Order: sequence, then C-alpha cells, then structure tokens
Amino acid sequence: MSAAEVEEAREPVTLHRKDGVVTIVLDQPRRKNAMTMEAWRLLGEHLSTVTLGEDRVVVITGAGEDFCAGADLSGDSRDTHPVADMQVVNAACLALHRSPVPTVARVDGVAVGAGMNLALACDLVVASDRARFSEIFIKRGLSVDFGGAWALPRLVGLQKAKEMVLLGDIISAEEARRVGLVTRVVDPVELDEVVDGLVARLKANPPIAASLSKRMLNASFEMDLVQALDAEGHNQSVNMVMDDAREAFEAFRTKREPVFRGR
Repeated sequence: MSAAEVEEAREPVTLHRKDGVVTIVLDQPRRKNAMTMEAWRLLGEHLSTVTLGEDRVVVITGAGEDFCAGADLSGDSRDTHPVADMQVVNAACLALHRSPVPTVARVDGVAVGAGMNLALACDLVVASDRARFSEIFIKRGLSVDFGGAWALPRLVGLQKAKEMVLLGDIISAEEARRVGLVTRVVDPVELDEVVDGLVARLKANPPIAASLSKRMLNASFEMDLVQALDAEGHNQSVNMVMDDAREAFEAFRTKREPVFRGR
C-alpha cells in the first residue's frame, strides 16, 4: 500500500488521551492537513468528549510539518447542501470554544483559512518560527469562517482584522505574535518541548478555577462591569469552599508546590 493509500485509509482526525492531556491530531499531512467534511465532523465529535474532570488540557496539532491548510476544496463532489456542511463546521468551532479545559494550538508550517481560525479558537497558540498564517478566504472567493469574524476583532482590533481578512496576506509567526495572535514563537526543534512545558503548567492548575476563569474571559465582551463582578463573586464563592483552595493555602503555608485534584 502506498503512502497516499495509507493516509486515505486512516481517520483524518485522531484523538489520544494520556494523563489528563487530550491530543487531537489533524492527520492528513500529504494535504497539509486540509479538512474534509468528515474531518470537521470528527473534530467536533472528539472535542465534544472533553469533560472537566479527568481531562485537564487539550492540544490541537497537525501531523507532519503543517498545522492546517483550511478546508479541503479539492475534488468537491458535495452530497449535501453547503448550509448543512457549514453546520458541521460551525459545530466543531462551537465545541472548541466551549471546551471546559484550556486548549493549546501547536502550530508548525501553514495555518491558513479555517486552519488559522482553528488555531485562534484555542486559548494559547505556540508556533514555530517557520509557521505562516493567512485569512486566505478572499483569495478563494469566500468570506471568513470558523469563527474568524468573531475572534479576530477581539484579538487584534477591528481595523487590523479588516486588513487581514480583506487582503488575505500571509504573515509570519513573528508578525502574528506581534499583533497578538500567537502566544509564543520558538525554533521548530524546540516546539514540542515548549508545548509540553506549557501543558504541564496548565495541567497543574486547579481545574475548576481555571475553567471558571476561562468562561468569564470568553464572555467578557458580552458583559458590563456589574455582570462581570457578579460572575466573579459567584465563581469565587464556588472556589473558596473547594479542597483545592485549602490545598493552595496549605501549600503556601508549608512552602511547597500544591497538588490540585479538582475537588
């Protein structure tokens, strides 16, 4: 069986769980991990299995030397209406945004179109210095999707978002970091080490407190100050009666690292 046939035979998106870390791999490297409708469906299904408990962190990465080239537009022989297809894509986007645990995008190579917005939907983005980003939709006769119209203005401001979407330019990882799209840029040989270190730090956090903080930050643009303070007060009252808060105090008192169990 040829390499192309092997790739066709396996699922385009795979999930691996180990020690509280959920790793989702976009697994079509010969196509730069471009996403078919089956891939979008699997991505949404895998993300929907993430729960606040045993799962502590989600990492999304691409197989090979690329993150994701966006939607796979080759050989389009659609069996369903585009509206139905977009519901599958949108379900995957919502599942990612609603993840109750922190999410990390590990980006190497290209992250363009929906692939770029898939990375931006994660809480943290770590990119190699050879990564390239583009809201390339306009050059394909398409408008922005996978939540880009919502996420981009929040990350870079409206004017910069318009520039990126309406011109569709390719930008470097360093430029993406400079404008606030990427958390860290590292040498490709250091990418896994840096991601692993970041994941270890996220995994060590108190999971309920982290989840509640993430939820408030995601909702911050839809809340006024009074609503934000009410949410903070409610969530803090939840945290303060948990074993994790007592563990944090005891660890501080005895000068040791805390061990949080989500209780």
